[in-house]
Amino acid sequence: MNAPIGISNRRGFLRGLGAAVSLPALEAFRPLMAQGVSRALATTESGAPLRMAYLYIPNGVNMSHWRPNGTTASYKMGSTFEPMERHRKDFQIFTGFEQQFAAAGGDGPGDHARGTATFLTSARARKTAGSDINLGVSIDQVAARAVQNLTRLPSLELSADGVRKSGHCDSGYSCAYQFNLSWRSENQPMTPESKPRAVFERLFGAGDVRERAKSIGMRQATKRSMLDFIEADAKALHRHLGRTDQHKLDEYLTGVREIEKQIEKIEAMGLPPDPGVGAPKGEPANYQEHLRLMFDMMVLAFKTDSTRISTFLMAHDGSNRSFKEIGVSDGHHNISHHQGKQDNLEKIAKIDRFYMEQLAYFLDRLKATEDVDGKSLLHNSMIVYGGCISDGNRHNHDDLPIVVAGHGGGAFKPGRHVELGENVPMANLYLRMLEEFGVKERRFGDSTGVLRKV
Repeated sequence: MNAPIGISNRRGFLRGLGAAVSLPALEAFRPLMAQGVSRALATTESGAPLRMAYLYIPNGVNMSHWRPNGTTASYKMGSTFEPMERHRKDFQIFTGFEQQFAAAGGDGPGDHARGTATFLTSARARKTAGSDINLGVSIDQVAARAVQNLTRLPSLELSADGVRKSGHCDSGYSCAYQFNLSWRSENQPMTPESKPRAVFERLFGAGDVRERAKSIGMRQATKRSMLDFIEADAKALHRHLGRTDQHKLDEYLTGVREIEKQIEKIEAMGLPPDPGVGAPKGEPANYQEHLRLMFDMMVLAFKTDSTRISTFLMAHDGSNRSFKEIGVSDGHHNISHHQGKQDNLEKIAKIDRFYMEQLAYFLDRLKATEDVDGKSLLHNSMIVYGGCISDGNRHNHDDLPIVVAGHGGGAFKPGRHVELGENVPMANLYLRMLEEFGVKERRFGDSTGVLRKV
């Protein structure tokens, strides 16, 4: 089958000067999307792409508000999960996961640095603030290596924090440990992107970094949208599509433009100083806006099959961000050392609920997006949400707050609270996710086997 006019190659791009906008799943394009793609890797039983995402929250949670009452499908949600009620059948809450290498193990303080570092690597970080950092390859990169030829981007690393790859951060640990979730090797993190414009251009800009920078300058100078540069290609494709696909294309391009407008607004307004945080240049001053904009772009990346793997450091462990917009002016890290004080615990619960609202927003977007097999992106995804500290006052790394959302293309059984009954390495869950991804690994980190209770 020959590509319809407007489709530049089998992956589906609308091209113009300095722009290459990936296409969403279209009926006319399905045969092309399947060409050259191994069904054994990163696909569901229906043949649709299978996605995995890892979302990190810092500093532990208020476990009394987090912990569900009861198990299996009849459990009662803790108050933290109220924003997730509409997605009850789309996620699971797990009790009993641990990350033993985040504990001191003779290395003394530094639980926040170890927490972020260990969450996806299940490895112990060498205690150093120098250049001799040593950790391990993270689970997302194990998957990315196996499927790197299936998508334009092997993986997408996002952050709502500034980027730091060196320096002293937590009790003798390098900042590289604390500000990076994803690691390509034992001493090389996958630097996440925190600026929405940079993520947008990575997804839709054509050429290398210099070419994309030139394109941005040209668009800003002429006050034109990226879509203006692919307009001819889009119109040519539109004429050759059926009504359903025409509607999907129009809806998709409108979504791309809305994100572009949000980014332009951020850049035009500038960033008012925030004495509590101080957003780096090019990032929204409003934290919720920042998180949701990043989630929107992750949805687009999955929708266009630009990548099937993403990580999102919503905030690094030890983050002392304040949440004045929800009535918490104290720094998050400060109050996480709550000392059992009710006032602090209630503030932590408010922050936990804020983060849960952002997760619910992300699931809303995934669930509303149709995939190539007629299911939703949420159905065809595996999403881990949580952190590597349970109670911030104790700094414990067992009984972790973990949610697994999505159906894994039908491989998972959401809608439950799963009480594991013992301390189980997170690595066991990661091995199961790799298995569903079509990647065979006998061990990962401190794994003791493949988790079947998913």
